[in-house]
Amino acid sequence: MAADPKVWFITGTSKGFGRIWAEAALARGDRVAATARDVKTLSPLVERYGDRVAAIALDVTDKSAVDAAITTAHQRFGRLDVVINNAGYGLFGAIEEVSEAEARAQIETNLFGALWVTQAALPIMRAQGSGHIIQVSSIGGLNAFPTVGLYHASKWGLEGFSQSLAAEVAAFGIKVTLVEPAGFATDWGGPSAQHATPMPAYDGARAAIAAFRGKNIPGDPEATGPAMLKVVDAKEPPLRVFFGSVGLPMTRAEYARRIETWEKWNDIALESQGDLAAKKASS
Repeated sequence: MAADPKVWFITGTSKGFGRIWAEAALARGDRVAATARDVKTLSPLVERYGDRVAAIALDVTDKSAVDAAITTAHQRFGRLDVVINNAGYGLFGAIEEVSEAEARAQIETNLFGALWVTQAALPIMRAQGSGHIIQVSSIGGLNAFPTVGLYHASKWGLEGFSQSLAAEVAAFGIKVTLVEPAGFATDWGGPSAQHATPMPAYDGARAAIAAFRGKNIPGDPEATGPAMLKVVDAKEPPLRVFFGSVGLPMTRAEYARRIETWEKWNDIALESQGDLAAKKASS
């Protein structure tokens, strides 16, 4: 059992990462408010861990339901130490292929769902003077690849508001961490995914990204359990941490390309600055 048992609130605990992290927390004696669209999927957790689990039905796109779920968890366990925004899915489709409904649904779940949970948890954590909000982003929150543009948009948005959040709440004793997984052997690209109607024009882009993914060795999702516990237990947790071996080299190369381009075009940046002082002096 953990020396100082924590209370967790985890979205998307029916399977995948969310389930693994819930199991890791419960196995060491922590308490977990586990949420899923279908609360029946959480029955095995309740059967195994009893009253240390609060099984809550939740669709994170429903803000009032999010507020109610956070309230329920807080009333049940008396505090919230760790909030993990894990609910989400991948939308596959080139930008031209994605419909308005598909685009809105992706952002509603992956970005706004995390925002609603974060907003609901903050007053409780501020009152406690402590807490740790963990946002499940992706290496796709720092990089971008063909045919998952709207997924990237949702994760880049999550990255942006979470970095601002970290600066806003540090004085309250609240920590923020963006976990950025690479490819793992979950069903992110399988049953959980959504697919736009394909256009033949983008078959080449699909083939290229499929070949790229085919070269990568997926990580073991179970190995993320102990890793998450280390992040949660860290006295000074990181703002960002990769899960998986490819995140750092991939992102190092991406940032090198960005800096090279910015430096190449810096004369345009300087030209666009202008000189308002000189302009006013000559007028």
